[in-house]
Amino acid sequence: MKMIYEGKTKDVYELEDGNYLLQMKDDVTVDENGNFDPGANVTGLKIDGVRYASLKMTAYYFDLLNKNGVPTHYISSDMDKATMTVKPAKTFSDGPNVEVICRFKAIGSFYRRYQTHCKEGMNLDALVEVTLKDDERGDPLINRDALAELNILTHEEYDTLKALTKKIANIMKEDFAAKGLELYDMKVEFGKVNGEITLIDEISGGSVRVYKGDTWVQPLDLAKYF
Repeated sequence: MKMIYEGKTKDVYELEDGNYLLQMKDDVTVDENGNFDPGANVTGLKIDGVRYASLKMTAYYFDLLNKNGVPTHYISSDMDKATMTVKPAKTFSDGPNVEVICRFKAIGSFYRRYQTHCKEGMNLDALVEVTLKDDERGDPLINRDALAELNILTHEEYDTLKALTKKIANIMKEDFAAKGLELYDMKVEFGKVNGEITLIDEISGGSVRVYKGDTWVQPLDLAKYF
């Protein structure tokens, strides 16, 4: 088993059969004040047990999304070892991959950017934003035309990416609602598996912002719902 990538919240290994093994970690991303923030791009906090919580939620949602016709790289998981086996996926370019955010509420970095035009916590209609997964440059936002101009995504691929993101977000929003929770925003990553745009990486407490009433549900607490 060969390590091919050391990530912020997981390590990636190549298996002998050509599939990948994701080893979850207890690291989470934090904001400039050192507080947990799923939208941040640096790790600075360890939460014991978050790797198991992350895998539990990831396996649950990948299975749910597969059943709803969303292509994912998920194959299987081992809860005892906090690992997940996935199909090999290619990123969209040789540079940083893209991450996609879907927002139902104006909070976090969205509110900080646009607070002169919105109220904090106002409703958003599954608003989709795309960023480059580039920690050094602060995960800069990138739009549809720039993605095409830079040969990262064609216009048609962007439209597919956006439609899949909205579908994923709305499936998850309904599922959270059934648990008495509200999804405020989420971050997902895509790649290509056999040439098809496919959901990759993970969907865990570290990549979503979920509230129960006015209280932000932290990753370990969120795992209790799965």
